[in-house]
Amino acid sequence: VITFGWTRCRVVELQLGVQDLLEREGLHRLFLPKTLLQIIYIISLDNSLEQFEKYGYFTHRGLITKLFFPHFLFFLSLLCAPPTVRIVHSGHACNVEEERHTERVYTIREGETLELTCLVTGHPRPQIRWTKTAGSVSDRFQDSSVFNETLHISKIQRHQGGRYYCKAENGLGSPAIKSIRVDVYYLDDPLVTVHQSVGEAKEQFYYERTVFLRCVANSNPPVRYSWHRGRDVLSQGSDKGVEIYEPFFTQGETKILKLKNLRPQDYANYSCIASVRNVCGISDRNIVFKLTNKTASPSIKLLVEDPIVVNPGQTVSLVCITTGGEPNPTLSWVSSSDSLPEKSVVKGGTLTLPAITSDEAGVYSCVASNNVGNPAKKSTTIVVRALKKGRFWITPDPYHNDDNIQIGREVKISCQVEATPPEELTFGWLKNGRAMRSSERMVITQTDPDISPGTTNLDIIDLKFTDFGTYTCVAALKGGGIPEISIDVNISSTTVPPNLTVPRGKSPLVVREGDTVELECLVSGKPKPIILWSRADKEAPMPDGSLQAESYDGVLRIVNVSREMTGSYRCQTSQFNGFNVKPREAVVELIVQYPPSVEPVLLEMRQGLGRPVAMNCRVLRAHPSRVLRYEWRLGNRLLHAGHFDQSDETEYTVKSLNREGWGEYTCDVNNEAGAGRCTFLVTGEEYLIVCPKWHPIPYRVHYF
Repeated sequence: VITFGWTRCRVVELQLGVQDLLEREGLHRLFLPKTLLQIIYIISLDNSLEQFEKYGYFTHRGLITKLFFPHFLFFLSLLCAPPTVRIVHSGHACNVEEERHTERVYTIREGETLELTCLVTGHPRPQIRWTKTAGSVSDRFQDSSVFNETLHISKIQRHQGGRYYCKAENGLGSPAIKSIRVDVYYLDDPLVTVHQSVGEAKEQFYYERTVFLRCVANSNPPVRYSWHRGRDVLSQGSDKGVEIYEPFFTQGETKILKLKNLRPQDYANYSCIASVRNVCGISDRNIVFKLTNKTASPSIKLLVEDPIVVNPGQTVSLVCITTGGEPNPTLSWVSSSDSLPEKSVVKGGTLTLPAITSDEAGVYSCVASNNVGNPAKKSTTIVVRALKKGRFWITPDPYHNDDNIQIGREVKISCQVEATPPEELTFGWLKNGRAMRSSERMVITQTDPDISPGTTNLDIIDLKFTDFGTYTCVAALKGGGIPEISIDVNISSTTVPPNLTVPRGKSPLVVREGDTVELECLVSGKPKPIILWSRADKEAPMPDGSLQAESYDGVLRIVNVSREMTGSYRCQTSQFNGFNVKPREAVVELIVQYPPSVEPVLLEMRQGLGRPVAMNCRVLRAHPSRVLRYEWRLGNRLLHAGHFDQSDETEYTVKSLNREGWGEYTCDVNNEAGAGRCTFLVTGEEYLIVCPKWHPIPYRVHYF
């Protein structure tokens, strides 16, 4: 291997023997000088010194003098050279400038086609990569063209401007990087907004009425503004009643026309002209605003109630009308969810929501704007009726520390639902299908919906045997249109609090990665409560992303289990649909086995004949990790096998590589869950590099 300060180049071997080379016709026309032939001999592996001396070329083996070195360096540069890069442009450039010799600026008009080409040299052929920030792959602007020589962006937009980098690398020396800054020029239509102030001068007894006309246009480069009244150009000082200025905090972004103490001649057509001085062929843009004595900011009115309570499936129409404003305001609708429902229809000031659902409930606002003063906004709330999540729980006598229901003591049955709107929620109680009324021994209460979700309680004082039976709470909404929710609760001598156990053989539970697993907790008692599952060993979400998962049968089913799901899972009784007592809980251990992850997965190794080749396969992670076995093979032939001890890697060495030793070596690392494989492609074969057309001698490169 020959090393210089600028690169590292591999040894070169000519295909042709030296004798064939010297006798080849037209040798005198080759660009290679005799001194270079001596150098070629030094790096040749097949020829002897005598072959050169026979033809009168004398040298000493391994000697490179100062006379030979420039030719040798030139020759090596033809075989292996670090990359160089240059960026050229085509497409629709307005201008390309050099800024202080450090940065190239490419100016283009928005909507045109950007085309930049990265011209590279170097051998082997460098790999090209475009990025929009230096070396950052996170800011890829167009994944399909990141690795192409030509960066092509059709109809370029303003946000696509910025610095583009072309990086070329071939493993020799440092990567070559060049950049160019793309400046996208554009000019939007200007917008005129009008504001009015009415103030009283304390020292003078009159009212001053001042109007401000503000002109704004988005542009690159910065825009220049000019104001006209009718056909007359307005400038600072041309009219005592007119003042033109740029606010300090918005320098260059806007130009304000101030009309002081309005006069009759101030009521006219005002034109704002925005210009970028025709750069990139962008023409001026203008807007006209008519100022009259009727010019006023908008006002609106909603012809609907607030809130609007409807049933799901209804069609809702919201009507908004303007009650003032000059010029005539434009109306639009927005919702609290940022966007209107897909099926909504807006026509004028009317918003129609056909077949409304609970997901479409929320605040809807009508906005009126005419660029005079501030926009007007009126809102209403749509409430869609709903009843969901009916639940119950039984609370034994709170004055005694018992978990069971006992004759002669108090018992409370609670029933809860989520209602929208909560103020329409009503409850009724039945015993064995017959309506109940509150009494001294059967007390029915309902919590304030403003304090907690809708809950009703039935307190049975001094429980008697005749009180056993099925109690039903019925939840409904006063407005109707929503099905009732009925919840049955059985009170009897068999009503007992729950108990929770893990079935035998279900913990620890050993599964393989990718399997479907069911964690199970057996719940006894009557009634059987909802079971809550959570992680017991760490603050981590459940497989579905939530912190808790509900189960009505005590089973937690996990599909496509992964190694990250290994750990302890807690099953716990909830108060819902059961007893309101201290929770019962149990723990299930889940062990996820997975095959070894190894490196390298694939590695190509080139070595000279007769030299050693060492291959190393390392285990990154595996479970179980104590029963790892490895097998080294060449093709189908077993070379070596064994078990891992304390080490996490295994090595196999070919002491002296020959042609029979070329091929695909594999190391399979096995555990109970499967196998990981390292693959090594071992060869002593050289790369064949095709010379340029003007170089008649092909050559091979050997790797050592």
